[in-house]
Amino acid sequence: MRYAVLVAGPAGSGKSTFSNALITHLHTSKRTGHLVNLDPAAAPDSFEYEPTIDIKDLISLQDVMDELEYGPNGGLVYCFEYLMQNMDWLDEELGGYEDDYLIIDCPGQIELYTHHPFLPSLVKHLSRLGLRVCALYLVESQFMEDKYKFFSGVMSAMSAMVNLEVPWINIMSKMDLVTANPNDPAGGRNGIRAKKDIARYLDPDPLLLSTTHGGGTRQQEKIQNPRFHALNQAIVQLIEDHPLVSFLPLDLTLPDSIETVLSHIDHSMQYGEDEEPKEPRDLDEGDFPELE
Repeated sequence: MRYAVLVAGPAGSGKSTFSNALITHLHTSKRTGHLVNLDPAAAPDSFEYEPTIDIKDLISLQDVMDELEYGPNGGLVYCFEYLMQNMDWLDEELGGYEDDYLIIDCPGQIELYTHHPFLPSLVKHLSRLGLRVCALYLVESQFMEDKYKFFSGVMSAMSAMVNLEVPWINIMSKMDLVTANPNDPAGGRNGIRAKKDIARYLDPDPLLLSTTHGGGTRQQEKIQNPRFHALNQAIVQLIEDHPLVSFLPLDLTLPDSIETVLSHIDHSMQYGEDEEPKEPRDLDEGDFPELE
């Protein structure tokens, strides 16, 4: 059985860094993981591990922009259209992997997850090939600095979940940049927050939108921005009616944090449940020729 983990999310949310850290953790745990790059604009030096499958071997964004004179967004859409027309290339590249984790690093343009059919079509194709697929959606902790920005991230995660229709895990990345200690000399680049406050973001509390941005009362905000207030109330109602999104905190400086995320991935894809037990190697049976 093969397993594919789609690592998705907005640009700058830490997808490539997480993908590298996850592969390192898999190798440390004596498990096999391979990096698959699906970002045709990725710089070669952005990977700690060389991708075993790289879309840039098929098509690159720079070539599309140079030859067709497309902009970055149009060029990216063209690259994925080209991939969809050449899925036999991907089938051939995937052919040699068994019982492995394929960590698929996706681009940061969220419209690919929410508006276009490319990734849903890719997921269905992988499933037809017999791969178990799980998706991770990363939102960085800096979003907690602005509750409106945070809920835009919540809504984009919800939209992508509905669009892709696969086992899904939302990740609050870069939690090492948030601190609960006001005496921390680093100060926490993404803010100082009490544990109770952080919990309202990890399990999104829609009532955060009911408080004012500038510290005034709810009645004052309603008077000043009645349309904006009505929109907030509609979003609050939507999230309360469909509480699909919650986040796992991710701190890459803590191995236990990565292990927690990996255990959720394993559980969502039922990792190892169909595998046959492997017999331990036996010294007397010549399984260790290097020691003889």
